[in-house]
Amino acid sequence: MQTQTNTPAITAADNRTRFIFDDMPIRGQHVLLEKVWQHIVGQKHYPVAIRRALGELLAAGVLLSSNLKIDGTLTVQVQGQGRLKMLVVEAGSADTCRATARWDEQAQINDDDSLAELLGENGVFVITLQPRDGDPWQGVVPLEGGSIAEMLMNYMKRSEQLDTYITLAASDTACSGLLVQRLPESEPNPETWEHVVTLAQTATQEELLSLSVQHILYRLFHETPPRLFEPEPIEFACTCSRGKVSDMLLLLGGEEVGSVLAEQGSIEIDCDFCHAQYVFDETDVNTLFGTDIAAAYRESRNAAQLQ
Repeated sequence: MQTQTNTPAITAADNRTRFIFDDMPIRGQHVLLEKVWQHIVGQKHYPVAIRRALGELLAAGVLLSSNLKIDGTLTVQVQGQGRLKMLVVEAGSADTCRATARWDEQAQINDDDSLAELLGENGVFVITLQPRDGDPWQGVVPLEGGSIAEMLMNYMKRSEQLDTYITLAASDTACSGLLVQRLPESEPNPETWEHVVTLAQTATQEELLSLSVQHILYRLFHETPPRLFEPEPIEFACTCSRGKVSDMLLLLGGEEVGSVLAEQGSIEIDCDFCHAQYVFDETDVNTLFGTDIAAAYRESRNAAQLQ
């Protein structure tokens, strides 16, 4: 597991906890992130409305990644064409996560702007599964719902045909989520499922962000208490590397990279997730491509000007 040197210390709050109802074919998960979330929001000056949406998506991504049956990474994205361009969360099978957002930094964003207002029209929800060894799988669907939780519940219903209820919360200092789901290949009594969901719906934002998993589950389900499993600590970890940036430059091609190098003298790439900076000077780039691409670009530009 590759972890940045500025990874925050894990506290008891930075955990995901699974639970199951022994007398009902229903399972669930709870996640509460504090230090991890504070580390992520410390990377950029996020507007309140975007910070809230990103925190909710982070909690959701950590919940969904618990079902990864392979060594790899789950990426959850919400993309729009409005003031908010993209929310991205990556959660790995090694119980790590990272998150970032892109938006029009010149636009006015009010604290109470809804997610739908920020994304504009033609928004999409993208989920990508990237095994460590193997080809990725990706699903893209139109956004349905006015919140991250509603979008995910609609997606789960469509893709996995599983009854799922999700509630999410985010503040400046914490993000949290609660998920209950019908077990695969089971059919709970509709009244039983409705009863569990009705109880879960009473969880408030404040409770999600401040109560431990034991307290919130007791508050919700003390008449039929679920069985809790050992908590799984969640860490922030960024998977960026100089090697991955080198691969990206190769994909861009010699002409585009050479033009930047000729104009600026070097290429600087900042990681959106952890703000690590990677600098490639002319020697680095020439070694990467195996030729003097800056000189080749200048020659081709001079030749074009002479025509």
